[in-house]
Amino acid sequence: MTADVQADELHAYADGRLPPERRLAVQAWLAAHPDEAAQVRQWQSLNQALHLGFDDVLNEPLPLRLVRAAQGGAPTSVSPPQSGNAGRWRLWSRAGSGRAATAALVCGLVGLAVGGGLGYRLGQGGQTAGVTAAASGRFVHDAALAHAVYTPEQRHPVEVDARQVDHLVAWLSKRLGTPLHAPQLAPLGYELLGGRLLAAGEGPVAQFMYQNAAGARLTLYVRRAAPAGVMPADTLTAFQVAREGDVEVFYWVEDGFGYALSGRVARPQLQAVAEAVYHQLTAPPAAASAP
Repeated sequence: MTADVQADELHAYADGRLPPERRLAVQAWLAAHPDEAAQVRQWQSLNQALHLGFDDVLNEPLPLRLVRAAQGGAPTSVSPPQSGNAGRWRLWSRAGSGRAATAALVCGLVGLAVGGGLGYRLGQGGQTAGVTAAASGRFVHDAALAHAVYTPEQRHPVEVDARQVDHLVAWLSKRLGTPLHAPQLAPLGYELLGGRLLAAGEGPVAQFMYQNAAGARLTLYVRRAAPAGVMPADTLTAFQVAREGDVEVFYWVEDGFGYALSGRVARPQLQAVAEAVYHQLTAPPAAASAP
């Protein structure tokens, strides 16, 4: 990339693997190269989104039947995941070729999960009705993951931008099967960037994105709460708050739909915005459309 900072060093910096003696030099270089710094921040956000979405999967023990199949039936033992080493298993085998086959299998499974599973995991919530807490946890996880995936985007943060807000709202309303509107948050310092339609295993999801003058972004995630089993309908009418990584989430259920407002901002600030969103969404139509 340059004689001083190489591309692999930028990737190592984003991954937190750069040797300490080079970290300060790369930080100084990034301070003088804003475009590259923005790219590194996007990589870091993507890393966080992948951890948020898949650490629970990668921490699962590898099924013994798959290990045996990869090793052609050779006796094998699998250790449980080690704390702080998501997705790494210790495999022992009496056959050297079996170890190689197992390693290939692990890499393949991880690659499939990360490369092919992100779109599914983004809206996946499972079909088990479950307890409210478990269902709500899945809803919060999906909302926070969608926030982490799309807010770092600079060129394409939304599918339809705010210049076409009428089209955006009409389109999302039709797909979700209910009248929607994009809350007006300008009095709180946030302007609508636009929105997008997300796919979920239980149905479509609407995401509206907002940004303030400092570049901080919030997302409003809306999906049907029932009868999908993702969140029991009308059981969370009061505000609930959760945290996924560094993403704060305020969420609630109203009239059969789940709403989640997510952002990397201070909790009191996000709560003020969530209250404004709630009041606008529950106001009578005439009041909701008033400036």
